[in-house]
Amino acid sequence: MNGNNYLLDTNILLYALKGMADVRLYFDIPPSVSIVTEIEILGVKEMKETEIKIRETVIEYCQVIPISNSIKKKAIELKRKIKIAVPDALIAATAIEGGFTLVTADKGFKRIKELSLILIEP
Repeated sequence: MNGNNYLLDTNILLYALKGMADVRLYFDIPPSVSIVTEIEILGVKEMKETEIKIRETVIEYCQVIPISNSIKKKAIELKRKIKIAVPDALIAATAIEGGFTLVTADKGFKRIKELSLILIEP
């Protein structure tokens, strides 16, 4: 880890891009994100080149956590326990397996009892 114990969900990066003040503190030290978040942030159809560059810069500032075998197994375990989308299962599994606190605005993550969570109100 890089000194920051936060794993930021995709919605938190989107809030940062929109300039929402209440998420800035999570960027004081480069935060971590799942590779799923990188894909979601950069894989938007018909994005303008300037927006792509801005989003790439934000991702370059973050530590991107790849999907390891242990993350994959944890995501499968989560999918077997609760109804959860694959991207969310992978993000939650990344937080759990990496010992991160997930920062998100998605209340659905509250169903995962083993997940350390900071819920942001948009």
